[in-house]
Amino acid sequence: MHNEFKYKLDFYYQQALIYLLTLILYAGVKGTFLENNFTLVSNDPIMYIIAFFVGVSFLTLLLNRIRDRKVIVTDSEIIFQHRFNRRSIANTDIEWIHIGKERSVQTAGRFQIVIIKTKHRRRAFRIRLGRYERERELLKLLEQISERTPKRQKRFQFRKK
Repeated sequence: MHNEFKYKLDFYYQQALIYLLTLILYAGVKGTFLENNFTLVSNDPIMYIIAFFVGVSFLTLLLNRIRDRKVIVTDSEIIFQHRFNRRSIANTDIEWIHIGKERSVQTAGRFQIVIIKTKHRRRAFRIRLGRYERERELLKLLEQISERTPKRQKRFQFRKK
């Protein structure tokens, strides 16, 4: 079994197109028609700000496209890969897996995040399921791996009396 899940870029496409559309609409409103000629107001600071956001959003899209992030799930390991780096976690190195919601994010969906704690790493790996293509299939595969690993220990909480 070798399943590859690519990082979704649709948010970056939408963001870049919305900023570009805003720039075009603003330029159309601020431009003037003189004797059947359209002249663009080039010394408007808001135009520069919107153009800056358009540039940054297209640059972000391009960098994420070049990076080409993906998660690969095989029978024996989970691989986090992008164009410049590859990090793998063997199933035997997994200490525990937690599948659930992320407290700080208020989005729809019962299963938003998968936290994988390994034996040899201090920080846990986080997979935000909504950011990858075929998220339900990814969730099923990670649940299968989760069934073979121990469950996460509950945190100790103080109670007020």
